[in-house]
Amino acid sequence: MIQLIKNINDLASIKEPLHLALGVFDGLHIGHQKVIGTAVDAAKNQGGLAGILTFEPHPIRILAPELAPRRILASLNHKRELLSELGVDMMVVVDFNKEFADCEAEVFLQSLISACHDLKTLSIGEDWKFGKKRRGDISMLKEVGHSHGITINSSKAVMLDGERVSSTRIRQAIRDGNMAAAQAMLGRQYTVLGEVIKGRQLGRELGFPTANLRVFNEQLPADGVWCVSVTLANGKTMNGVGNLGVRPTVEGAEAKRMLEVHLLDFEEDIYGITMEVEFLHYIRSEQKFSSVEELSEQIERDVESCRAFNAAH
Repeated sequence: MIQLIKNINDLASIKEPLHLALGVFDGLHIGHQKVIGTAVDAAKNQGGLAGILTFEPHPIRILAPELAPRRILASLNHKRELLSELGVDMMVVVDFNKEFADCEAEVFLQSLISACHDLKTLSIGEDWKFGKKRRGDISMLKEVGHSHGITINSSKAVMLDGERVSSTRIRQAIRDGNMAAAQAMLGRQYTVLGEVIKGRQLGRELGFPTANLRVFNEQLPADGVWCVSVTLANGKTMNGVGNLGVRPTVEGAEAKRMLEVHLLDFEEDIYGITMEVEFLHYIRSEQKFSSVEELSEQIERDVESCRAFNAAH
């Protein structure tokens, strides 16, 4: 796991040359990867460490909460795992609150530069704005960078099918169950991270024990039954059948939406561990059955559908 820094001032402990990519980076899609890749390449070519500086929570949740998305594309822990695969050495997470939102762009830049022992490059998307009333932009960065000997790298937006790749587009694709479109924009299969919690163990009574997941506020696809691939915290990967919804056959009116996964050919106790779930194939919509026996029979058919999909792919 990459190094996590939660205070800009702690960057003073980094003595190596530093190359930072700045942005929110929700989902780490292919546009974000382009910006981050510039920092990673700079570290490889010039020596030093590559990192990202991001904000938590998403700034829009503070600046315009009524416009903020209900779900994110990657939790903080999920980002750390994904960034490690991209060759990033560290992640700096700035607490974005109302006080920070009122910070002038110049003040933020000076605090960042002062905190770093040897800041070599900064990488951003060409239209990224920052600071109070979004007054900070590429021109300001280049002006400040020039006076401090810092190279500023900017990347153009990445286009796909004639439209700009964005977290908003990806969230909509996932909600629609269009995982192929989400994958194209993310540059990888979409996955969610969650902790396995103890449920009512109804699945076990039906003959199909399930792992109930507390998902870390990440965007989920359409309700229904999915063929999924699961990776446990120990790196073990296996196939399963995922049910996303309110389980109308066995739950009452107060049922909450949840994700549960029946792992094929697996019976170990995994309560409390973190699980990464990849949605491979939509099997059917969620439905209410007249009896638990009828539900059990359908689950058996779902399992066979999942096995057939896995065999074909």
